[in-house]
Amino acid sequence: MLDLLLAIGHHLLIFSIFGIICAELWAVRPDLSSAMAGRIASIDLWYGILAAAVLVLGFCRAVFAAKGWGYYSHNAFFWAKLGTFAAVGLLSLPPTLSFMRWRKLALQPSDGDIQRIRRYLHLELALFMLLPIFAAAMARGYGEF
Repeated sequence: MLDLLLAIGHHLLIFSIFGIICAELWAVRPDLSSAMAGRIASIDLWYGILAAAVLVLGFCRAVFAAKGWGYYSHNAFFWAKLGTFAAVGLLSLPPTLSFMRWRKLALQPSDGDIQRIRRYLHLELALFMLLPIFAAAMARGYGEF
């Protein structure tokens, strides 16, 4: 039962993060008001909270769930998934810092800032799409070393 609960929680958190990135991409557009920029910063805070929760639950799954650490630690797709998740997290830093700055200074972002942040969000989503591919391969035993 623990394995099932950890898997459900992990998947719900991952889908929530995907939804947040999509919402940010939808909201960050030309003529973004300073008020909306502040709301995006609030949404982005949840991105960070959920990402931390994904790491905690993912670690619990890898250590305490049915397959155990021995299975995951010797799987290339597990490490690719972790590396990709880390890359998505690093790509989220420039948007997060911009959202915080826009909210703190009550700035209306320039069109150049909007384009730059949208590029980061597109890259995040592109990499994020690899996560279920790696997870499916890993769950089926591909990538064992």
